[in-house]
Amino acid sequence: VQLQASGGGSVQAGGSLRLSCEVSGLTLSNYDMGWFRQGPGIEREFVATISWSGGSTDYAGSVKGRSTIFRDNVKNTVYLQMNSLKPEDTAVYYCAAKVRYIRGKYEESKYTYWGQGTLVTVSS
Repeated sequence: VQLQASGGGSVQAGGSLRLSCEVSGLTLSNYDMGWFRQGPGIEREFVATISWSGGSTDYAGSVKGRSTIFRDNVKNTVYLQMNSLKPEDTAVYYCAAKVRYIRGKYEESKYTYWGQGTLVTVSS
């Protein structure tokens, strides 16, 4: 199983980025997907999650209204569109897969598979 995150980069505050997470080695429709991030000097935190079908999404308060998570199960890819980026969004962003019937969509420990992370840097 491999989760390949990409799309990170350096942007100015107010800019946008679209992160992608390409998944191989598993049937994506059996998994809820999440994005987490770890900023400098802080623990990794939940950012967004999407259900196996794409019918349900949820966001951390810090990104709600500025970010959209969506998925394409045919392309085996999950996306995180981030707009109006702020310096505090600077972090390594990780995608993760959770078996769809397992509860705990906000909890890292419930996610079985993780990508390697992609760095987002937002300058003021």
